[in-house]
Amino acid sequence: MIPKIGITEAHLEKSISLLSVILSDEMTLYVKTRKFHWNVTGESFMELHKLFQNQYTELEEIIDEVAERINKLGGRTIGTMTEFMKLSRIKETPDHYPTQGAMLSELNADHETLIAQLRMDIDISSEENHDAGTADMLTKILQQHETIAWIVRRYLS
Repeated sequence: MIPKIGITEAHLEKSISLLSVILSDEMTLYVKTRKFHWNVTGESFMELHKLFQNQYTELEEIIDEVAERINKLGGRTIGTMTEFMKLSRIKETPDHYPTQGAMLSELNADHETLIAQLRMDIDISSEENHDAGTADMLTKILQQHETIAWIVRRYLS
């Protein structure tokens, strides 16, 4: 059933498509952060292990919020890694087990990529799709990624 919430069917479909890409980005970053949590070694092991755990826990909440938004707009939420990898703007690094510094650099780059993409996605949601609810949610997610990136950059300074 198509929701009658003041957004045209065409704009609903565009919002759902955009949110599916964002969901894919978040899932890819979530999996990468878990991988780093499981594989971090070295002098600051416990500190980074806990840092990555806090970050993937926050990403879990973002993922759920995005998935539920897709449903609120009348869409079906994708849910396989194959589907996520087709849409994600974040790339996986199979068979790659970086050092602590490289882990932090990679996560920082991924969060900054998402921040830049989310800025554009907010404009699309608001101006093109006339979907203020999605734009508002994405603004909150953008701020969460800005905080995570800021924390990660502090380790890299």
